[in-house]
Amino acid sequence: MGKLWLVVIFTLSFFKLQAEELKLDPIIFPNAEVVNENTFRIPFKLIDHLMVVEAELLNKKGNFIIDTGSESLILNKVHFPNLYVHDKSAVKSSGVLNDTDAYKKFLKEFKLQNLSLKNANAHVMDLSHIEKKKNMNLTGIIGYSILKDYEVFIDLYLNQITLTKIDAKGNKLDKKVYLEKIVDSIGFQLKKHTIVLTTFVGNDKMNFALDTGAEINQLNTRKSKKVIKFFKPAKRIVLSGAADEKAEVLAGKLYRGKLNEQIYFGPMNTIITNLAKMSEAFGTSVDGVLGYEFFMQKRTIINYKKEMLYFIDYPLKH
Repeated sequence: MGKLWLVVIFTLSFFKLQAEELKLDPIIFPNAEVVNENTFRIPFKLIDHLMVVEAELLNKKGNFIIDTGSESLILNKVHFPNLYVHDKSAVKSSGVLNDTDAYKKFLKEFKLQNLSLKNANAHVMDLSHIEKKKNMNLTGIIGYSILKDYEVFIDLYLNQITLTKIDAKGNKLDKKVYLEKIVDSIGFQLKKHTIVLTTFVGNDKMNFALDTGAEINQLNTRKSKKVIKFFKPAKRIVLSGAADEKAEVLAGKLYRGKLNEQIYFGPMNTIITNLAKMSEAFGTSVDGVLGYEFFMQKRTIINYKKEMLYFIDYPLKH
């Protein structure tokens, strides 16, 4: 399989944090297209395979990563060194290869353009390692605690995310949100903040987490033997995580993936790695992770309240 390749791949869903309180100004998305009072669209750019939106907080413009696998809103303390902190209690945030100190704050209001989420929790931690390795300014990460009150359309065809407000039962407050036709749907289990999909590789049934913060799909080492005949290895790579710690993993393509008899995947870039720490961060044991590779094949709508995914076809290529 040739020489080792050094790559930097982040899965951003490693935050088990405790709380403390702080009041902050709203966060504004200057590039958002307001459809109406309940629905708006935010363009994102791809930095490597991370979906990044521009936002403004405390008169600072910066980048926020959209991460369905992260438990909450996270602020990069590098850019907010003067925020008032009281009763701070240090906690640990579990990463792939290391632990990172973090703490949590309380926001009076988190505002998405003219849509507001009051009394939102935000974690504050040092994200400078991501900034350095991705060569980007990173203000924070938007996770489950913000996204759960919206139906979320992640569209890698138009490079935009559409958020539409839902009620307690998951019904959209706006009935006509999408111009495109929904062609399929499937249920999932919400384990704490994690979307867990029953996934088949060949005929083997597994539980995969769905995570926009995962730059490449991942298969748990302990499960790989069951489906190794559907995995075509390409090379060994060295993953570089936070604190510059490294781990060697096997990379290749995974074939014969499906959610049911109607919803199939084409071959997806996948690494085989130990997911013990990731399962701890997700709050549930998982056999694998579906990330960017999934969304490249599926224009996906997430409804956390109904625990449903809906799919819209990519336009046919001419």
